[in-house]
Amino acid sequence: MVVNGEKINFPGGGTHFHDGANKYIVSLARMLKFPNDKLHNGGNIRNVLDVGCGVASFGAYLLSHSIIAMSIAPNDVHENQIQFALERGIPSTLGVLGTKRLPYPSRSFELAHCSRCRIDWLQRDGILLLELDRLLRPGGYFAYSSPEAYALDPENRRIWNAMHDLLRRMCWRVAVKKDQTVIWQKPLGNGCYLKRGPGTQPPLCSTGDDPDATWNVHMKACIIPYSAKMHKERGSGLVPWPKRLTAAPPRLEDIGVSPEQFHEDTNIWQFRVNEYWKQMKSVVRKNYFRNVMDMNSNLGGFGAALKDTDVWVMNVAPVNMSSRLKVIYDRGLIGTVHDWCEAFSTYPRTYDLLHAWGVFSEIQEHGCGVEDLLIEMDRILRPDGFVIIRDKPLIINYIRKFVTALRWDRWLSEVEPRSDALYLSEERVLIARKKLWSEGASAM
Repeated sequence: MVVNGEKINFPGGGTHFHDGANKYIVSLARMLKFPNDKLHNGGNIRNVLDVGCGVASFGAYLLSHSIIAMSIAPNDVHENQIQFALERGIPSTLGVLGTKRLPYPSRSFELAHCSRCRIDWLQRDGILLLELDRLLRPGGYFAYSSPEAYALDPENRRIWNAMHDLLRRMCWRVAVKKDQTVIWQKPLGNGCYLKRGPGTQPPLCSTGDDPDATWNVHMKACIIPYSAKMHKERGSGLVPWPKRLTAAPPRLEDIGVSPEQFHEDTNIWQFRVNEYWKQMKSVVRKNYFRNVMDMNSNLGGFGAALKDTDVWVMNVAPVNMSSRLKVIYDRGLIGTVHDWCEAFSTYPRTYDLLHAWGVFSEIQEHGCGVEDLLIEMDRILRPDGFVIIRDKPLIINYIRKFVTALRWDRWLSEVEPRSDALYLSEERVLIARKKLWSEGASAM
């Protein structure tokens, strides 16, 4: 990155030039021969996974190209760079390519990116590359910029040859290799897998393995073949962005939701969000929100309703609804799986708005404490940030007891919303604004 003419190197994130990031993105598009040198490829590249992202500069510049990246990095080697990225308003999260699957469904990203990300891709029989294979859509790309791809010394040549051999056995092909970057592409169907010789490693996963199960699920050193339907269609079947935001995706069938139910859900959330803004318009200035979290994302209707605002939404699917997260990715949005009985993996004060629909009722059924979740939300929420809690009246009444102690009383609004097809028999909506604590404020 260049700041005031000075080149800044960020540990673990490679060297990013503030005035050259767009050139790099254009160069990737040219390498792939996409129309008009646009990396979005006519809206067919929308979701990107940037691993070892540093301060997420790559993801930041993708936003202007109608592409959204899930930028991930651990908090050890990369220190507090994800916190810096979130402060900049860039979609990013703490994430570790370790022993467990990343909390994203299969076939979620059109492109994975690694620029000097300091990851040993060959460890444990290539299990990390197999995790990327799980996450990439049919025909998805892996852009890799690292010394192993171009350096001529013996050690880097050894790593390159071993990586190239592994990916060949995984049926990936080199789409293009130029200068310091190589771009691989995974197959569109199962044809190559079926032609591999007996005993070829890595093996295919068993048919009983659920590729979308991610919460505390260990990575597996095997290739997940495509479903018969996806193999036949040789692709994800998704329409280009931005139409895919409101088009019913093919994987709705996997979760038992009809296209009619999907469209009804979209319309309901558009109305609900409009009502929220009406309640807040007297206290919220234009472009106030940037980092938004939907704590119970369902089909992504809340996030989709914010399409005309300059925000990004972290759509969180509770564990018992994690199968729905793939629909959110198929809409061109991003999100993660989480159990709200536990702390969320992010830094303090990183979100401007938290939306909780039915979340407190859900955790109570699992024997978890309302107070614990309120404290966790307070940790995540920035000063002057807002919470929108939509839940049963008993829950709302109980939460109101803690509003003053939490200093969520700079501004309050409570209404009884109009009933609709998603109505929880009885509902109330509480909107509260967190105070900026003064230096002399007393402790709770």
